[in-house]
Order: sequence, then C-alpha cells, then structure tokens
Amino acid sequence: MPTPEPAALAIELRTAMGKLTRRVKHEDRIPLGHASVLGTLDRDGAMTTSDLAADQRVRPQSMARSVGLLMEQGLVVRRAHPTDGRKSLVELSPAGRAALEAERGRRAGWLAQAIELELTGEEREVLARSAALLERLAAR
Repeated sequence: MPTPEPAALAIELRTAMGKLTRRVKHEDRIPLGHASVLGTLDRDGAMTTSDLAADQRVRPQSMARSVGLLMEQGLVVRRAHPTDGRKSLVELSPAGRAALEAERGRRAGWLAQAIELELTGEEREVLARSAALLERLAAR
C-alpha cells in the first residue's frame, strides 16, 4: 500500500474524527455548550464569566445566560474574586462535577462498547498506536 499524501490523509482523518465526535456526543444528556463550560471549569478551575466567554468564543452576554442556567441547575456556583471585589468567579459545584463525570462515563462507555464490538484485536492495537499519534499531533 503506498504512503498516503498528507493532505488526503488530513481530510480523511478530519472527516472521521468529526463523525466519531458527533456520534459520541449523541450520548450526551447535558447540552453541548453547557458540557463544554463544565469541562473548561473542571480542567482550568474557577473563572470569571468574561474569561469563560473568551475561552468558549461567545459573547459575554451569552455566557452570562449559560452560567445563569447552570446555576439554576446547581451545576456551578459563584464566589467572590480573591483580588477584585467587583468580579466573581464561577466554579463547578459538587453536583456539576458529578454530572460531568457521568457525562464522560456515558461517552467512554459507548466508545468502549463500540471498540469491543466492532474491532478485532489487531485493529485495537492499531487504534492504540493511533491514539498516541493523535496526541502528538494535538500537542503541535
């Protein structure tokens, strides 16, 4: 088999990753935008609404609405900013952390089952090596 051209491989990989990402997200019970905010808070810690908006590439007003909905659901809480009394920080609540972990578990569970049912042992080995390569590309 000839070595694939990087441009063609990039198109195939992007398409396949997009399909897989959409399929995994189909398992979600938390709306995508909200899950993204919860994930950011989990990874990066407490943030201002403005910082969250910049991170998610949305308007601050849109993020304020999202944060308000997440607060109503008990998934995030606000606390005073430690150095600026005019600001507040948004952080995950224990319920938010539990919801996020459940969401991640559903996604991983679906993917693990698909790998088990669809791939041979040899294909799983190839996939394991590919995951490491994808990590390298993502770190570039």
